[in-house]
Amino acid sequence: MSDTLTRLAQVLEERKGAAADSSYVASLYHKGLNKILEKVGEESVETIIAAKDAAVSGDCSDVIYETADLWFHSMVMLAQLGQHPQAVLDELDRRFGLSGHDEKASRPSN
Repeated sequence: MSDTLTRLAQVLEERKGAAADSSYVASLYHKGLNKILEKVGEESVETIIAAKDAAVSGDCSDVIYETADLWFHSMVMLAQLGQHPQAVLDELDRRFGLSGHDEKASRPSN
């Protein structure tokens, strides 16, 4: 599974130095973090709506499509911030076998 994420992360890194008109990702990088975050928010809402529709219809094809968009734009966000998706996978691995309640309680309070 992580091979796909690794390949995508490599492409996202390569697009950082590309001209804005050369690809969608390059255009997002040139527009800056706020535009990338706007896309993450948009895709989040679309994923939620698709999930609610899937719960009624039983057809999950749209929720899979929208989740892919959400993950993609989240990876663009991470790349813009200099982070690799492996950091997220490492965090998920760290949480594996840990109660969600315990994990939340161990977080530093803000």
